[in-house]
Amino acid sequence: MKFTQGSDGAWLLLSDRADTDGGPTPTTQVSDVDATDSAEDGGGEPEEDEGSKDAASGTAPLPGNSDDFGVKRMVRSRYNYGKMVSYANKYWKHPNSAYRTYGTDCTNFISQAMRAGGWVPHGAIAPRTNNRFWFYGSSTLITSYTWAAAENWYWFAKKHSQRTKILDNVWKMAKADVLQADWGRDNTIDHTMIVTKKYRGTPYLTYHTSNTHDKSLKKLLSDHPRAWWYAHRT
Repeated sequence: MKFTQGSDGAWLLLSDRADTDGGPTPTTQVSDVDATDSAEDGGGEPEEDEGSKDAASGTAPLPGNSDDFGVKRMVRSRYNYGKMVSYANKYWKHPNSAYRTYGTDCTNFISQAMRAGGWVPHGAIAPRTNNRFWFYGSSTLITSYTWAAAENWYWFAKKHSQRTKILDNVWKMAKADVLQADWGRDNTIDHTMIVTKKYRGTPYLTYHTSNTHDKSLKKLLSDHPRAWWYAHRT
């Protein structure tokens, strides 16, 4: 903050700008409350029992410089990770009007970013309750559960399409990787986020509900010490 003194002797605020020279972009949040309720995400019970998830990702800090674990090519095969990150940076605060929003919008936002980076929709209309499919339609009735529901998205991404794999430690995430959280350890995933920055070994997450840009993994872990985490390598 910078102040200036007026002619009447009173001090006035001249500017209020964070000094970010040489450091990461400060976290920008509409609210400090992360998504806790997946009831309004367009998901539901899938057609079949999916079995057990992979073990949750560890949270212990890595030895040395963990940047080495977070390096991946920004373009791989059909996927463009740079476009995923750019999409998230562009629409984190003001949603893309080409898509509708949900009461719990985090996974809808991540699906949009994945699509922007080259994920091709799979299926249409009829099998929307089947986690093997992932697609967006003009209404919720013709949109798959996996598009906007965190729990359903996990099964499509990791198990059925194998577009992601679970990392054994959250600190290994790189830009465009996806982090999911099970806040209550009840075996139902509640929240989905994307890594939009990695600075000095620390991933920074961007997400909807509440709309947040570049929140450090360290702060996220501190805010939710009991959560189970699933770090997806995309």
